[in-house]
Amino acid sequence: MRWHCRGVVAGMVAYGAVSLAFAAEPLPPGALAISNEASTAIQQMGKTLANDVSFKARTLRVYEDSSGDFLHIAHTVTVIARKPDHLVVNITGDDGASKLLYDGKEVSAVDETDNKYAQVAMSGDLDHAMDEMSDRLHMDFPLADFLTGDPAKSFLSGVTSGKEVGTVKIDGTPCRHLYFTQSGGTELELWVENNDRALPRRLVVTYRALPGQPNFIAELSDWNIGAKAPDTAFQFQPSPGATKVDLARIQGNGAATGNATTPGGKGQ
Repeated sequence: MRWHCRGVVAGMVAYGAVSLAFAAEPLPPGALAISNEASTAIQQMGKTLANDVSFKARTLRVYEDSSGDFLHIAHTVTVIARKPDHLVVNITGDDGASKLLYDGKEVSAVDETDNKYAQVAMSGDLDHAMDEMSDRLHMDFPLADFLTGDPAKSFLSGVTSGKEVGTVKIDGTPCRHLYFTQSGGTELELWVENNDRALPRRLVVTYRALPGQPNFIAELSDWNIGAKAPDTAFQFQPSPGATKVDLARIQGNGAATGNATTPGGKGQ
């Protein structure tokens, strides 16, 4: 998933940050081969993340430049989700700064570097809104599964196998290292805390079916479960001199593209 904030507002960009890889096709009954350990960890994680949440992610993702070379771009992302229908994402990185806000009635995609923004009326819960943003604003969300109403179900959508590799420590915290395969040639590695909350601490998505087998890496921290952000946190006020971009013109030109593109789509 990408947060394509600058791409939307400028008709040209791409940004990295919150489903996982290719659109997953439904699997027939009995097709899953997920170990009890891996399934238990994901269900624990899902119960924890079904609440309002905020967190920080440091991401590293691959993009293909104009010469066909695969390069890496880094971002720091902060996310606040007030369920069922409020979201704010702040992104800073190698290619500037952007923000995405959703207040249950409207989405605002803001290019803070170039002081441009686009807005579109939208409603529904976060599951619906993120699908709409992917379709209408050409945004993808590699971390979106952590924000849905049922995170465990979202994460396992399209997964064909899963297992626990072992345990490690991330910043001194014991974590379970999980490995999953997903339809479409995608591999997911997820590290969750080895406790009842099972908070995600690291995610690696590898696209085996794409040239160069690019990947997406996220280190997750600063989790706040049950965070109660005020309405003002999700409302956008243009800064002085900001330019509003005609979203209809962008949509008419097709998907926004730019300096950093990512394989895959909104996954689930």
